[in-house]
Amino acid sequence: MAGARIMLVDDDSDTRTIFRDKLEHAGFEIAEAESAENALATVSEFDPALIISDIQMDGMTGLELLERIRSSMPSVDVILMTGHEDMESAVAAMRAGAFDYLVKPIGLSTLESVVGRCLGDRALSEEAGEESGEDAAEPLAGSVVGRHPRMIEIYKTIGSLSRNRATVLIRGETGTGKEMIARAIHEHSDYAAEPFIAVNCTALTDSLLESELFGHVKGAFTGAVAGRKGYFELAGSGTIFLDEIGDTEAGFQTKLLRVLQERQFYPVGGEEPRRTEARVVAATHQPMEELVAEGGFREDLYFRLRVVELEVPSLRERAGDIPLLCEHLMAKIRREMEQGPSRISDSALEQLKGYDWPGNVRELENALTRAAIVSRGPVIGRDHLSLGTSPAGSKPQLNGGGAVDQTLDEAIRAHVTSVLKASDGNKSEAARVLGISRSRLAGYLKKFGL
Repeated sequence: MAGARIMLVDDDSDTRTIFRDKLEHAGFEIAEAESAENALATVSEFDPALIISDIQMDGMTGLELLERIRSSMPSVDVILMTGHEDMESAVAAMRAGAFDYLVKPIGLSTLESVVGRCLGDRALSEEAGEESGEDAAEPLAGSVVGRHPRMIEIYKTIGSLSRNRATVLIRGETGTGKEMIARAIHEHSDYAAEPFIAVNCTALTDSLLESELFGHVKGAFTGAVAGRKGYFELAGSGTIFLDEIGDTEAGFQTKLLRVLQERQFYPVGGEEPRRTEARVVAATHQPMEELVAEGGFREDLYFRLRVVELEVPSLRERAGDIPLLCEHLMAKIRREMEQGPSRISDSALEQLKGYDWPGNVRELENALTRAAIVSRGPVIGRDHLSLGTSPAGSKPQLNGGGAVDQTLDEAIRAHVTSVLKASDGNKSEAARVLGISRSRLAGYLKKFGL
């Protein structure tokens, strides 16, 4: 690996100098280019193993350079850097074949580590006789917002998923935007023109969920006067999103496992199997390892679902994204209301940044929508926000006793607690009254510390 040739492409001479000194000290041979055009003019003669390029430069961008390199010199790896990170550039970089995508400022130890990993992987590929390189493709529009490092990693994974059908498990708290990420995976894939079908597993009973997903034949059950295609068949080569997969029952889990293993399924009442090419993306807020250990979820299905696993951070973990999210959500609210405030005051923004957001991005959107209705002016101020507590520190109450600004999780916790109390602690009876499975109830008890 030492002695490998690396080309640095950046219109900032200071950045090039710092990186050159670090990499030369590590034993690499370095060439510099102040633009993508200059890099293309000299790259053949220098014959690098790796190009490290900025994205935003005058003239040709780093993404355009990547595409030219991948088509003319597919054996050369490319790492892209940017100081203006967003989902689209990250997805586009990984989809176009970049080895990695780094956000400035970049620590020298991080740079050396990524370079080492890249050249190490290259050596393994050469030993295996593998060839790298794929044609570049244009990114599609997306609506997942955030610049937190964990969000950047999610964007990079979305780009890497663009040309395969790997099953994905998305984990995160309620309201973090798991469905939006599932849609982004679909919209940035080669199968974006195919259907995206979202199914809330908690909204359907086990038997109805099976019928919805796999369809049924005529006469399969009372009322089945005609056959019906299920979502797996209707999705074609698209994507099936199974939300709250951790709340499903054992019978359905067994049938879903068969689909993932054999890519085929049987309609309810049917004797002939039907094939599916749809990608399965599942999501849950449940502690899956604990459900598996307690027997509430099949271990083999769990491992089948998490071929690729994405962990979505809570909003309180990425509070720095709140201004960006507010800007995005305010634009959405204005479109939906066809009017409304265009900005948020500094004091209101500080209050938003200081709140804990147990309901995550969904709660933030609800708070902004409510404030936009109340404000009746061009600016949302601190007084227009209602984030859960009155000046006296207690929540205003509804006639039925619940808090007006109670979050969904708080409401669920209160209701589960009251039902458990009425059931004298009998979990089976409480699950029956609540209309949920024992495993889902166990998840609530764990989550809320009951």
